[in-house]
Order: sequence, then C-alpha cells, then structure tokens
Amino acid sequence: MPESLLLELMLIGLLGIGSQWVAWRYRLPAIVVMSVVGLLAGPVLGIMNPEQDFGNLYSPIISLAVAIILFEGSLNLDFKEVRGLGRPVFRIVSVGAFLSWILGSLTAHYIAGLSWAVAFVIGGLFIVTGPTVILPLLRQSKLKPRPAKILKWEGIIVDPVGALLAVFAFEIIQFLLGNNVNPTVLLSFFLASLFAVILGWGCGKLVGWMYEVGYVPEYLKSPFVFVIVLACFTIADEVTHETGLLSVTAMGMTLANMHISSIADMRHFKENISLLLISTIFVMLTASLTRDTLMQIFNIEIIGFVLLMLFVVRPLAIFISTIGTDLTRAEKLLVGWIAPRGIVALTVSSYFATVLLQEGFEDAAILTSITFALVITTVVAHGFTIQAMAKKLNLSIEGPPGLLMVGGSTFTTGLARTLGQIDVPVLISDSSWERLTKARRAGVSSYHGEILSEQTEYYLDMTPYDYMIAATELDSYNALVCTTFVPEFGRNNLFQLSLRNQEGDNLQNLVHTIGGRVLFKEGASWEMLNDKVESGYVFRKTSITDHYTFKQYLENIDENALLLLVKKPSGKLDFFTVENEAFVESGDIVVSLTPPSKEFEKIQEKLSEKRKENNEE
Repeated sequence: MPESLLLELMLIGLLGIGSQWVAWRYRLPAIVVMSVVGLLAGPVLGIMNPEQDFGNLYSPIISLAVAIILFEGSLNLDFKEVRGLGRPVFRIVSVGAFLSWILGSLTAHYIAGLSWAVAFVIGGLFIVTGPTVILPLLRQSKLKPRPAKILKWEGIIVDPVGALLAVFAFEIIQFLLGNNVNPTVLLSFFLASLFAVILGWGCGKLVGWMYEVGYVPEYLKSPFVFVIVLACFTIADEVTHETGLLSVTAMGMTLANMHISSIADMRHFKENISLLLISTIFVMLTASLTRDTLMQIFNIEIIGFVLLMLFVVRPLAIFISTIGTDLTRAEKLLVGWIAPRGIVALTVSSYFATVLLQEGFEDAAILTSITFALVITTVVAHGFTIQAMAKKLNLSIEGPPGLLMVGGSTFTTGLARTLGQIDVPVLISDSSWERLTKARRAGVSSYHGEILSEQTEYYLDMTPYDYMIAATELDSYNALVCTTFVPEFGRNNLFQLSLRNQEGDNLQNLVHTIGGRVLFKEGASWEMLNDKVESGYVFRKTSITDHYTFKQYLENIDENALLLLVKKPSGKLDFFTVENEAFVESGDIVVSLTPPSKEFEKIQEKLSEKRKENNEE
C-alpha cells in the first residue's frame, strides 16, 4: 500500500498514461492494457485499493470524472455529422436500447438467476457502451465513416439513457412492491429527467452566449466551461441520482451545434483532459475490485449470461431495430458485435448493488461481479476483434499510412504519382479547381475544397492519411494549415515547404512555435521545387539493400539531387527535413528529385535547335 494518497494518485496517473503509451507503442487496445494493469496493481498484487484508500472521496471523484468525459464526448455530436444516418442512429438509440433492456433483463433473470427486480435494473444499465470505451476503439480501428459515426453516437447518447433506465426500473419496482412509493414519485422522476435536459440546454446556451459576446476572456474560457459542467452535473444529480449524466450530455450537444469557434478551439484541450481521466479512472475502478469479485465471475451462470449478451442480445437488438434502414448487412453485423461496456456500467452497478441490498434483494450481491465480467469480456473481445472483423466485412480503411498534400502543383502531382507507384495512398487537396487539373489528368486522387473549412470535416475522410504536407505557394497559409491539424496528425507528421525568405512578412521566427516541420533542405521553396520539375528534374525511387547501401547511394547520386523521403518496409514514411536527416537502412526505398539524365539533356538541346531552325525559316 502507498504511504500517502499523494503517492497513490501519482502511481495511478503513471499506470494510466503508461498503459496508453504501451497500447500505442505495441498497437494494443488501450482499455485492455489499463484493465490488466489495474487488476495487477489492485486485487492481484495488493499494491493499492483506491475505493478503500480514498474513502468518501472515491465516488464523487469517479462521478465528476465521468461527467467531464461524457461532456467532452457529447461536444462531438454535431447534427451535421449524421446526414444520411439520422434514421439508423435514432432507431438504435430508441428501439435498439429498449430491446436491449428487455432482452438483457430476461437473460439476467433466466440465465444469471437474478430476481425480476434486480434483473430489470441491471438490464437497463447494460445497454450502455459509452465514450470511455468506444472512442478509444474507434481511434485505433480506422473504421469507415458510417459505422464509426453510428457507434460513436450510440455510445454517447445511450450512456445517460442506460443509467436513467436503471433508476426508472428501480422506481417502478419500489412502486409495484408498495414500498411507501406512490405515483407522484414516478412523476417526480420524469420531471427530474426533463429538468436535467432543460438545465443542460440552458447551461449550454448560457456558455455559448457569453463566449459569443465576449463576456469571458480567452484565458478563462476552459476553466469556465469546466466549472459550469461540474455545476450542471451536480445540480441535476442532487435532484435525482444519475440525471446529471443526462444534463451534461444535453449541454455538450447544445454547444456542439451552436458552432462557436471558442468551443472548437478548446475541444482538443478537453480531449486531453478526457484521455487523462479515462486512463486514471479505469485503473482506479479495476484496482478497487476484490479477489472474491474476480473469482465469482467464473460461475457458470455469469459466464452463460455474458455469452448470451455478446452473441444473442446485442446482435438481435441491432438487427430488429435497424429493419427498414439503409444499413448494409455488413454494417449491421459490425455494429451488432461492437458494444464494449465501461466506466458508467461499473460505477452505477456498484451504486445499485448497495441500494438493492439495503432494500432486501440479496441476489444483488453479485451485481459487481456480473458487471465486471461483462465489462472485461466485452473490452477484450471487442478490442482485439474490431480491426479484424471490420477488415473481413470490408468496413475498415486498410492499407499503408497515407499522405495528404495541400496544394495542387506540378511538384505535388509528380510526387503523388511516384508515391502511388510504391503503394503509398496520396490525396491532393486544393480549393482551386484549376490547380487540381494536373492531378486529375495524372489520375491522382484529389479533393476540391478548402481544407480549413468546417464542411471539409464532414465531406473528407482523413482516416487513411497519417501525414500531411502543406505545399502551397503561400508560406503563411502553409503554417496555418499545419498548426490547425496538429491535434489530428501530430506535430511530427505535419510538414511544410521551406520559407521563401523574400522581402515582406518575416515568418522565419515563427516556425519554432507554429507550422509544421520544414521539408527537404533550406531554400526548397514552392518556386524552386516546381521550377525543377518543369525544367526536367525527375522523381526517382531507389531500393537500398545489403549490396547497395545508402552510403554507396549518396556517393553515386548527383550533387544537385534533392532527397525527399524514405519508405520503410512497414509502409511508414520518413521525410528529410531541414532539422533532421531520415534514417535509411537495408529494405528502404529512397525517393529523390534528381536532375535530368545526359540523354534527356541532349534531347532537349536537339529540340531547342529545331525550334530555332523553324523560327529562322
């Protein structure tokens, strides 16, 4: 056991973020790694027990963290995103959720052996997936836009609905059993839910209005919105337990659809906070489990319940609820399989386990074990199968890492054609139809539209592309594009052409704080690169082997050649930049821009002579 709470908090943070790093480094599902680490630190090795160590602070910390995570997720629920998906999403979060509740409750009663009362409470809770588990899976799986959007919307919307269904079922049970409950209690529950929605909507509108009219300074905007989120959640939750989740979801959706620039600017900061909270809270929850809980999940009744939830309840609910929609069979299969449960299920089930036991339902003692069994099974099963299943159903964007180039030109077209020959996906984007002419004629994929426009987010799927090059003739625009897309691509994967260093705006002092990494070598500007291509320079691909090393390649290459990038056997691209040379080894392919050969120069001279003769005649 850590000697102090401060030491334990530090350890939880290290384990959580360390798990995220390990998952990224070895391409593993982050939730799985965090679960294993939490179990090792808690019930297996006994290093910590956060629930016991934090005491009365444990539940409020978890609840507030879940509220922030759910709010951050709901900020992504822009109604523009579900164009063409409105009907399937609505059916899944309404009919599908109801069917999951009924079927899950029947399974809990007949298979897990729970009483009707406990079964309907837990059945309502188990319809949730939630942003804490579904968003990390979507981040790693590279699904096509349609199924990814459906899973995201379902996870975020159904999260508070599941908690409310559990509360509703509990209130109904108390009413039917006559435990001093009258119809006014049920009416109060519905009014409290309505109040939570109105409160969330009002808080969202208030924050949006204050930001738009400038009543909140820039440096206070992030702290201000977080305080309002916590207040919104707490007020609603104090009125009726678990309605706080509904309130913060309504607030986030309201702000998302007001399209306020300040909210968009803060979104990436909130994503970082959400990631930190997910990492630490999941470790806390799994570390707080007991060994008895772990052993109990191997009961045959619990195993049977989990298997039926995975292979019967979820697929059946999705297939029935999406009848008459335009979802394909493959999309229904994928959505019907992917439904990992996470933090909300664990936290709310522990709350109801305590409440139901106090009401005399002794079978509620196994609720935590059932919940953890379902959570860990779905997290592991779906985490390790989502990519393989999506690939099998042709719903994943497979292939090597791609390159997105902003700016149509002779140089970008030539580079795109060359990379296409070595199986690198390339897309050229430009707001000018005319500048994309060369790309279209060369058969290079292109997108006509402003890359910085809000509409691009809905019409251009950037999932296949891991790298971006801003290659327009405007240095300031290139820097702006790179700075804008840092959260999506990462600073190490964003590049721009060398600054022209001409008279006028001096951007040289800004490249260390804004923009992307400067490509190739000093002075390799837009004009220089395009002049070289138009004057006959060619793109060459050279394979480096044990017999033809990179050192030999450098000795043989023309001194005027420009080294561009290296393609690794894994498909990864390593660019030559002003600051760093790419690391080249056997098996790599080096792409360069080299001067024309002597034969080409002779042909050019003969053509020039013929033109002169024709002009003299």
